[in-house]
Amino acid sequence: MEKEQPRWAEVFQVSMPLCLSYIPIGVACGILLNAAGFNPLMTGLVSLLVFSGGAQFMIASMLTVNAPMHTILVMLFFLELRYALLGSSLSQYVRGTSKKFLYFFAVSLNDENYAVNYLKFATDKEWTPKDALMVEHYSLLFWTLSNLVGSLIGNVITIDLAIVDYALTALFLYMIMMQIKNKLTILISFFSAVLAIISMTILKSTMGLVVATLIASLVGFIIEDTLVKKGKEKGFWLKRIKPKASRKVISKSGE
Repeated sequence: MEKEQPRWAEVFQVSMPLCLSYIPIGVACGILLNAAGFNPLMTGLVSLLVFSGGAQFMIASMLTVNAPMHTILVMLFFLELRYALLGSSLSQYVRGTSKKFLYFFAVSLNDENYAVNYLKFATDKEWTPKDALMVEHYSLLFWTLSNLVGSLIGNVITIDLAIVDYALTALFLYMIMMQIKNKLTILISFFSAVLAIISMTILKSTMGLVVATLIASLVGFIIEDTLVKKGKEKGFWLKRIKPKASRKVISKSGE
């Protein structure tokens, strides 16, 4: 008779692929943060408090071009605003938990552990909020340690800071491609890119990125809301480019 594994070990096995995937990108992020002026202590703190690859790459990039702190904070706010939507979709699964639990659950949420937990909640009836929190903490641990290793490596090697710009550009192009759901998204992406160039040329600072982000987001929302209200959600602009896996679809696939 096989001995049952403790629950923490079972959850660790579930989160292991995610944790291992964090090692190379986490080390790279730590090296770039070191190049931007972060010592290992500061790298560890930003990893724990921010816990977002895209945000940390952006911090490194904007610091290397001497962007003002208020611009960085505003950009971080809008970049991380998506977690409000991610968290809301998990709210039905963590009802009845304490405010303390919800706090720690919220601050350690990110895109990847959200995907793992959402899939487990939708397909595994035994998956609990405590299991989901463990996944978040395992991923946070691996990410922070990888960042620290990268920071320490960055102290003994020299890299060209121009790499930061290329790394950030590649990261956000990937994020855009993963979020393309319809032709309207493509249109707004091009519109925001052109608007960012115009705004930065006029304002002559990275604050132009903030202005472009706000305007493009507002325009996209207005257009989509107008099309949906007119009953054109299945029309040309809102037609799906790739299938979207809903909770119902995921649940059926897991049966």
